[in-house]
Amino acid sequence: MTITLGTNQYGKAENRVVRIYRDSARHEIRDVTVSTSLRGDFTAAHLEGDQARVLPTDTQKNTCYAYAKEKGLREIERYGLDLARHFVGDVSSVTGARVAVDELFWDRVEVGGQGHDHTWVRRGPEVRTTVVTVDETGERVVSGLRDLVLLKSTGSEFAGFLTDGYTTLAETHDRIMSTSLAATWRYSRTSFGDGDLDWDKVWGDVRRILLEQFALVHSKALQQTLWEMGRAALEAHPEIAELSLSAPNKHHFVVDLSPFGLENPNEVFHAADRPYGLIEATVTRS
Repeated sequence: MTITLGTNQYGKAENRVVRIYRDSARHEIRDVTVSTSLRGDFTAAHLEGDQARVLPTDTQKNTCYAYAKEKGLREIERYGLDLARHFVGDVSSVTGARVAVDELFWDRVEVGGQGHDHTWVRRGPEVRTTVVTVDETGERVVSGLRDLVLLKSTGSEFAGFLTDGYTTLAETHDRIMSTSLAATWRYSRTSFGDGDLDWDKVWGDVRRILLEQFALVHSKALQQTLWEMGRAALEAHPEIAELSLSAPNKHHFVVDLSPFGLENPNEVFHAADRPYGLIEATVTRS
């Protein structure tokens, strides 16, 4: 039996980068967390401790900060592509790079009905995401979001399900449906030129479609809602190859108020944080 080194990679995780644009009196902010991961022939580093081919993770960190100024940090997909292309193209020992970027949102504080030029308040908890991979096979970009908390107070059912000797759940034709949605979508192309895609516009429109479908679909199951959300997004955006959705079912249980002589027609609920159903699906082009 021979023991060999398998797949390996290394990088700098969760670099917090905040970029303020001061080109005018009205400032702009981008607030991201960046994780880099490099692949290549690093066998000597593992087997012999030889670091000659290893670009330090501290250097990767520094590059994230420098590129926020040198290349700019506006659309996180473009920023991720710039970083990944640099590591693969300019570092001789690197054959593949994966750059993950999470972005937090800041809304302008309103003063006198107008957004203030340089003061913001954090919007929570939603996060915009992207994962960019550059290697010998080309470029891949996966955009998305997570922690998008949604709730509809009606228009959701769950009935006609399979039962066995352990089933106690009652059918319902009117329930709260709530989730903390995570969605990712992969672009179909394998190379991206400047101006090929308006990353912010596509991201915003996919988000809009997901929200609208969640609201409009009369859901007989969360699975059905995810399908309709994904299908609508792909129909509207031919540049997207597939879209994956992960939706924990944030259960709301009707409280029995009969001991107090009160009726409760789906008005008072206990919100349970766990355990929860986890529904996941990928909608793709055939």
